[in-house]
Amino acid sequence: MDVQELALDLITRTEKAVEQIAGLSAHTGITFKTADVVDAVERDLPADYPAPTTEGALTRRDVITSMAEDILSGAIYEDQA
Repeated sequence: MDVQELALDLITRTEKAVEQIAGLSAHTGITFKTADVVDAVERDLPADYPAPTTEGALTRRDVITSMAEDILSGAIYEDQA
């Protein structure tokens, strides 16, 4: 899987986690944090799922957190029209 495919896969997984957790929150009234979404994505990843190289400053959790925040704010969809 190349970097672009990996990013798209991670976005899809993060969107799915946001939908599930936000839906649960709406039904129960229990609030959630971005970290809850990140945890859900991490739990769902296969054991051999690639992580960023050690050369970069960002961890996979950092990347997922940024994606989740952009999904929740709608920023990820702003350029899509």
